[in-house]
Amino acid sequence: MKARQKPGVVFQPRVHQSLQRGIAKLVGAIRPTLGPISCGVAIDPLNSAETLPEYLDDGGVIARRIIELSNRDEDMGAMLARSMIIRQHERLGDGTATVAVLFEAIFNAGLRYIAAGGNAVMLRRHLECALPVILDALDRMVTPLAGQAALTKMALTLCHDEEMAALLGEIFDLIGEYGRLEIREDYGRGLRREYVEGTYYYTGLMSRALLPDDAVTTLSFDQPAIFVCDFEVDDHRELFPVLQAAHSSGVRALVIVARNLSEKAVSLLVANNRMDTFKVMAVKLPGLNPTERMEALEDLGRLTGATPVLSVTGDRLDTVTANHFGQARRVWADLRTFTIIGGQGDPRRLREHLQKLQAAYRNAPDVDDRKRVQQRIGTLLGGSVTLWIGGFTEPEINARKSRAERAALALRSAVEGGVVPGAGIALLNCGQLLKQRLAQATDADERAACNILIEALGVPARTILRNAGYDPSAVLADVQYEGPDAAFDVLTDRLVNTREAGILDSVQVLKASVRNAISTAGMALTIDSLVHLSRPEIIGKPE
Repeated sequence: MKARQKPGVVFQPRVHQSLQRGIAKLVGAIRPTLGPISCGVAIDPLNSAETLPEYLDDGGVIARRIIELSNRDEDMGAMLARSMIIRQHERLGDGTATVAVLFEAIFNAGLRYIAAGGNAVMLRRHLECALPVILDALDRMVTPLAGQAALTKMALTLCHDEEMAALLGEIFDLIGEYGRLEIREDYGRGLRREYVEGTYYYTGLMSRALLPDDAVTTLSFDQPAIFVCDFEVDDHRELFPVLQAAHSSGVRALVIVARNLSEKAVSLLVANNRMDTFKVMAVKLPGLNPTERMEALEDLGRLTGATPVLSVTGDRLDTVTANHFGQARRVWADLRTFTIIGGQGDPRRLREHLQKLQAAYRNAPDVDDRKRVQQRIGTLLGGSVTLWIGGFTEPEINARKSRAERAALALRSAVEGGVVPGAGIALLNCGQLLKQRLAQATDADERAACNILIEALGVPARTILRNAGYDPSAVLADVQYEGPDAAFDVLTDRLVNTREAGILDSVQVLKASVRNAISTAGMALTIDSLVHLSRPEIIGKPE
């Protein structure tokens, strides 16, 4: 049985009132998760077979679980906030609770000003004009994050797990901002890490027949030549020029990287492997789509010095010479992975390629694009780490893995961009520059925007203290008396220096939080009507 909700248009003042209620409901579910001492949220299990509610303390995951509010007007406000929070979560992995409380504080204060007769469009303009002032203030506080001890302290503020923090500090001290880190579930009860030397890809041998016998699962060559192409070889005779070029140049071990080989082509390579003077293996070209395959061809060429032979540009296998081959100190492959150790490409060309990729990483607007480019950089740098997450139960393992992923993402951004005082102190300090701007402002809307932001920037620090059970006003009065680097450590119940105590925030996370909160609040304040389309609502069980 279905009942159809009627379409309609909603106007002011109901628009702002409904948006405010919807935002309050969603942010109210996330606010308790801000800070090292915080509460969680219990959500009905997604699987009907489960009886226990899901316990969450991650603002991004909580926002994902809230799909829709029953009131359609309020739902628009909640979904506006939800989209902003998920965007922050996907890009940086941290700052979701901070951006939520900032957004709500700016929006609520803006509504009060508009209700008193202020102009919403001009207020939005001045809020956005004040954004560069805040970002500049944050940039002035930045210090680099380096050294295992500092990285471990930073990791501890992110995951609140000493064992995990120690491992993450050690890992990022080794791999840096672009290194390759994978986080996986483990069957054990604790945490462990595994270091892998070389550049490896999630692709493997073309066929099990290439392995010498059933007992061997890995094929390994020392000092092999490497041939890279994007061909699907159906006729085994197409490989004759490649093998002839290898024989003519005295190659004793050859690695062929191609998109696919037919059974006859694989049989030809197996026959060559029976020779004592020449060995060959065939590996699938990495990549799940044409774009990824072209990127892999370019990276392999730079890494090994090989000249890729491309069917898309009209190249042919019968023109292959020894000049197309690259070199590596060692190559090994099994049915799932392919690893190159000591690629012998031109170091200068490889550095230039890495610099180009790093620039693309910094400028990529899309989350998936940034992640893909970062993985390419980490792969080319060589060496990777796998962090195995164990626990007593599956929910515990999933929760620890989620914390590790969030902490790793935030730690990577901190290593890349630097850190500022944590516990909301950096945002609180930004208010000093805004007070200077306020003193010079003559326009009423600009003064209102400055006052709104000065008040809102103190909300994260106040929320952290309130969640920990303290009176924010009393504590912040002592903190501001101590100086710009002072903070109240709710774990030790004392005033500390943020940099000495390791209470730090990634500047990239904070800048993204401020940017998202101001831009989304400005947009929400200038929404003047809501339009509802007709859509069915299922009542009871579907037939």
